[in-house]
Amino acid sequence: MNKKNLDHLSEEQRYVTQEKGTEAPFTGELLHNKESGTYQCVCCGTDLFSSDTKFDSGTGWPSFYDVMSSTAVKVEVDHSHGMVRQEVLCGSCNAHLGHVFNDGPDPTGLRYCINSLSLEFEKD
Repeated sequence: MNKKNLDHLSEEQRYVTQEKGTEAPFTGELLHNKESGTYQCVCCGTDLFSSDTKFDSGTGWPSFYDVMSSTAVKVEVDHSHGMVRQEVLCGSCNAHLGHVFNDGPDPTGLRYCINSLSLEFEKD
């Protein structure tokens, strides 16, 4: 994992992105953000999600139905907490972002459930 430039992270951001933590549902500052722009990795600045693909999933975390590019994120199997889930990592620096599920809207049917603490938002 790319460890440089992590001094700017808060303790909570470091916990989520580096220790695979999760913020409490309905607490993230980007959950209700409706502005146009790009959601980027808080660790390395990689463009991850467009506001055009954000939707209200009712789960308590920012949700997206698609990624910015095929290399923006990578997905790995996560066996933690007695479950089998698909973990979403930044494609550039391997920061933990959240998980992806197969219960999202068209056109992808995916729900990228992402921690606000792992994201920065760049307004258009």
